[in-house]
Amino acid sequence: MKMLMLARNANLYSHKRLVQAAEARGHELDIVNTLRCYMNITSHRPMVIYNGEKLAGYDAVIPRIGASITYYGLAVLRQFEMMGVFPLNESVAIGRSRDKLRSMQLLARDGIGLPVTAFAHDPKVTEEVIKIAGGAPVVIKLLEGTQGIGVVLADTQISAKSVVEAFRGANVNILVQEFIKEAGGTDIRAFVVGGKVVAAMQRKGASDDFRSNLHRGGEGSRIKITAEERSTALRAAKAMGLNVCGVDMLRSNHGAVVMEVNSSPGLEGVENATGVDVADLMIQFLEKNAKPGKTKTKGRG
Repeated sequence: MKMLMLARNANLYSHKRLVQAAEARGHELDIVNTLRCYMNITSHRPMVIYNGEKLAGYDAVIPRIGASITYYGLAVLRQFEMMGVFPLNESVAIGRSRDKLRSMQLLARDGIGLPVTAFAHDPKVTEEVIKIAGGAPVVIKLLEGTQGIGVVLADTQISAKSVVEAFRGANVNILVQEFIKEAGGTDIRAFVVGGKVVAAMQRKGASDDFRSNLHRGGEGSRIKITAEERSTALRAAKAMGLNVCGVDMLRSNHGAVVMEVNSSPGLEGVENATGVDVADLMIQFLEKNAKPGKTKTKGRG
């Protein structure tokens, strides 16, 4: 098979591993910088151009689109979908997961466990929003944040109100969530590929940080998840429509709650913690499923 990866940095661990896995299975995997692609959107003849050459003849496309370029990255991916190239994750599904508010609403619609979450625009209802989330301490998140950036723990009612008002004063959108104290600064990432949880790790934050992101100094270790946690991860992936994702969960007093569904999860932490060759499993999924035009949406929506 001939595959293409949309990625800005070919030297990242995840991207090099995917190339290794594809080549080990006899495939060709090219990497192109997403932002250097441009498109001809002519009816009946969609094409993507890179360095003056048409990108054609590919069986599958692997989107590794950074959060900061979501809009343009999804436009490029949609173009490949319109050309009949099979995407590892579809553009519509990635768009759902990248919109934190929309993803929470979709998960709630499907009855998937979530922290109590509040959202509002009017700063005059700040106290009511904090109350909905259970009162201080609360976690305040930027809707556009990623890798733990833009996530604040407010310990008191006064500090929570100050943070919310400061963010709103800067005209940014935020969510206010209950703080799951019993999680003890740890979370679980379940890695889903093709409707199966193929690996799971526990992430523990640095001693002075309630966030467990590995990018923020956290540590990962292999963990055996419960049947409920496995089911929650699979239902969350299905709700987003993602073939491959990392589902981040906390163990709360009322069961597993989903914090985020990551459509472009890193491989280094989970592979090192679990010993599972996740990259190979992702390539195997493409081998079984990549057929011309076999997208659910064909780029619509």
